[in-house]
Amino acid sequence: MKGSNTDRIRAGAEAIDLKGRGFRGALLLHGFGDTPQTLRLLALRLKKDGYAVRAPLLPGHGRTMAAFTASSADEWLDAARSELLEMRRQKSSVALVGLSMGGAIATILAAEYPDIPALALIAPYLAMQRHVAIAASVHLAWGKFAGEIDGSSPRSILDPKERKKNLAYGSVTGGTLHQLLRVVRMAKRALPGVRSPTLLIQSREDPRCSPRTASQAIASLGSTEKKLVMTTGAGHVITVDYGREKVFDEVSSWLTLHRGEGTTAASL
Repeated sequence: MKGSNTDRIRAGAEAIDLKGRGFRGALLLHGFGDTPQTLRLLALRLKKDGYAVRAPLLPGHGRTMAAFTASSADEWLDAARSELLEMRRQKSSVALVGLSMGGAIATILAAEYPDIPALALIAPYLAMQRHVAIAASVHLAWGKFAGEIDGSSPRSILDPKERKKNLAYGSVTGGTLHQLLRVVRMAKRALPGVRSPTLLIQSREDPRCSPRTASQAIASLGSTEKKLVMTTGAGHVITVDYGREKVFDEVSSWLTLHRGEGTTAASL
């Protein structure tokens, strides 16, 4: 039986599931309104490194704006948590990697599971610009009248070829912005509780996440082992933009350095 139009996944937006024979896995989480497509090249790199890799499609994403608007922060977080627990049943050492909002969700999960061997935050969305946060907070007053708002920016992906391939919605609503704000607030509260070795990497030219926010996040992290890497020449989605190989190298090196130990049973 065919699913409804809101349930149908866009071609290319499907979850990524790359099997691995060893005991190490990596869970990759995509950004707000986006899809695992932005993580495919990184997933292939980590697969080559010997990891089993999973990049799920979060609820409401990669389908229609109606599905996106109907989804919530709780659903996104619950889905990511379920994926993590399932992977930990299969692999005894599972690293977390998050891009943009996926980085915020990964932060929340890392605080919940302090034995995560490594955390890599790629352009993590850990703060909203003031005017966006205000709009998200009062979304009930204007959201039903404004409808969809163009949320795209050519500066998010500077490489025109990769920008054209991107499957993100490119639009937001008052309700979806409010749900994103909820994730951001939860992630900021979670930062001091993170104990996993943490890499944070983003571009200095990122139009959505400022270098100041990155520095503040690193300072707030409870991890004793943490590293901040600032790149140049790319926008926000640095896993597909110019210089992405440096991003892959940094993530690969960090996960290798903190790869965890194999055990006979996964820790839940």
